[in-house]
Amino acid sequence: MPLKILVDADACPVKELIVSIAREYGIEVLFFLDTSHILDDGYSRVITVGQDKDAADISLINRTEEGDIVVTQDYGLAAMALSKKAMAIHPGGLVYSGDQMDRLLFERFLFQKIRRSGGRGPHGRRRTREDDERFARAFKELCLKALAMEQE
Repeated sequence: MPLKILVDADACPVKELIVSIAREYGIEVLFFLDTSHILDDGYSRVITVGQDKDAADISLINRTEEGDIVVTQDYGLAAMALSKKAMAIHPGGLVYSGDQMDRLLFERFLFQKIRRSGGRGPHGRRRTREDDERFARAFKELCLKALAMEQE
């Protein structure tokens, strides 16, 4: 199967960058959204799923194959993608690897526990142009790596 980019798109802040870079390299893009979102960019394919908990994640991971690229903020989804020998990247530009997954998943667990007990986890900051540039650089490198692996 040809290389594809699968995007957990409901809260993804880099959809336009993904499409722009994917077009440049001729890579298919699949956006996974629940029914409360609408997207039509003229290039990507949109997979709309129900609003059930994790419906988009399940649909995305079921279509993920070895060598694909998954874009997600969800550490659990990234871990599943890595287990299928796909590559995964965070919209902040972090390329996920197996070496960091245990720590990231443990931190997620701790923050969920803090929130359930009434506390507040770390607050996100506003996205900057530098964040977009960092993502674009890392994403281009990942696309080139995936294309090279596909040629082998």
